[in-house]
Amino acid sequence: MSSNLITIKPTNHRVFKCPNEKKIELLNDIIAQDKKLDILVVTAGDAKELLEKLEDKSTRVMEDRDLVKDKELTCQYLISYDLPIKAIVYMARVSKTTQQAIILVDESEQKELYPIEMLLGRAIKQEIVEGFEYAVKEKKEVDPKARKKLTKDEITEIAKQRHESATEIKPVYEGYKKPKFDKPKREGGDKWDKKKKAENKFLGKDENGKAIFSGKSGDRNHHHDGSQREKFDAPKKVGKTISIKARKPKEEES
Repeated sequence: MSSNLITIKPTNHRVFKCPNEKKIELLNDIIAQDKKLDILVVTAGDAKELLEKLEDKSTRVMEDRDLVKDKELTCQYLISYDLPIKAIVYMARVSKTTQQAIILVDESEQKELYPIEMLLGRAIKQEIVEGFEYAVKEKKEVDPKARKKLTKDEITEIAKQRHESATEIKPVYEGYKKPKFDKPKREGGDKWDKKKKAENKFLGKDENGKAIFSGKSGDRNHHHDGSQREKFDAPKKVGKTISIKARKPKEEES
């Protein structure tokens, strides 16, 4: 059903915020204040059960399935006790009224208003009746020491900033000199300091004719007779050389 069939003005179309447990009380108050008008209460639930809870038993209460079937049904004041499952069904409700229409909406039903407003092409003005407000939720105390959970985008941004900071080339100011830190010397010298080695000298030969040197490495750097070794002594014996001649390929038989 098209929203063009709705005859009431937008200013006469309202949403009353009301918790489910207080809807009956608010509904009875509204009916008592507007007894002169032809009131129709519509529900998606059981109409008989709802009528039993009303103070004025003469009030018309109807379910959505019966309302849709009655093509000639009209009223002056339409009260939606709740919201139907489908938005198009609510459009059938509001098309039956000629003057006013209100909806009693619990906080859990707020999200169901959006598809209805999409069909209407506008938002429905919401009002709060004193004494029927939504319950105020207590704010949870936030532990200042508790670590805040970061989103993926926040983690990516932090990692990007750290990378840029680590790879940033810092300018060197004119006249800047890198400070030098002198290593403190221990008393008596450092045992790891490089010591100057004494020159290895040939001292002569022992009784067996073996050369004697002042250092430990003398016998490695000198011949048996005490003469200095060269860095690389050529081998005395040279291996046998083999000459290999390449064989000529056999001529292919014609």
